[in-house]
Amino acid sequence: MSEHKTVLLREAIEALNLKEGDVVVDATLGGGGHSLEILKKISPTGKLLSIDRDEDAIKRFRQRIVGKDFAQNIILVKDNFSNLAEILRDKNIEKVKGILADFGLSSDQLNDKERGFSFYSKGVLDMRMDKNQKLTAKQVVNEYSEKKLADIFRKFGDEAYARNIAKKIVEEREKNEIASVEGLVEIIKTAVSEKSRRKKIHFATKVFQAIRMEVNSELLSIERFLKQAIKSLQKGGRLAVISFHSGEDRLVKNFFREKERGCDCPPEFPICQCGKKSEIKIITKKPIVPSKSEIADNIRSRSAKMRVVEKI
Repeated sequence: MSEHKTVLLREAIEALNLKEGDVVVDATLGGGGHSLEILKKISPTGKLLSIDRDEDAIKRFRQRIVGKDFAQNIILVKDNFSNLAEILRDKNIEKVKGILADFGLSSDQLNDKERGFSFYSKGVLDMRMDKNQKLTAKQVVNEYSEKKLADIFRKFGDEAYARNIAKKIVEEREKNEIASVEGLVEIIKTAVSEKSRRKKIHFATKVFQAIRMEVNSELLSIERFLKQAIKSLQKGGRLAVISFHSGEDRLVKNFFREKERGCDCPPEFPICQCGKKSEIKIITKKPIVPSKSEIADNIRSRSAKMRVVEKI
């Protein structure tokens, strides 16, 4: 059974503007909350393709829909959403009416101590969304140079103490390999100020986020996914994406603006020379965020932002 609380559930389903018979993609199955609601909208003749690179997520969802009438309306695929175009070709799907992607980590993953995603767990440093891939958090922490560690802490975590934390990690790993979550948390604790240790947001939050994003190549995957998603939509189809990190949201926002603008010729050109045309219409001029009641019910939703576009 999934422990995950789906973020922006009502808002996401409404944004996709679905109807019975539509073909839809849930690019990030996770706990399955979005997929279940999509199935209710498009059944009995619609088709949903749900993707996740976490095999456990797919297994949990399969168990969840056993005996349901709409079980025949879903195709479950273990893969990275950055391979969307290839997945659609493999399933003989040309264009789809809607695509949803939630870039957040599910509570099922965070609460699994063996995965090492959460700084509250007491497991090993793993953080792989796909447990078959080679790179782990343990390798990042013990093998990356001090400079590279500091760079990813800044780039993916906006961590103010990036250099100091990276330095402390290198010092400690020269004595003993850093293999556990609690071991890394203690190192981070010694590298930040007393004030930071007393803040509402845990002092290890940004570093753990940054390492997870590095292990799973998250920004690169998102960039690849967005390009393929726009091409995969039929005219009038919608793409809704939910991000939780400023770097993710900035990437999405800039990509959508570029695709809506079309022509990228210098303003002084009287006539367009590049030939690029607008591909989408931005539906959400400002991102949709969780309500106060949703945040009160699920604190992990507090940083969520959803942006929606429509293919023209």
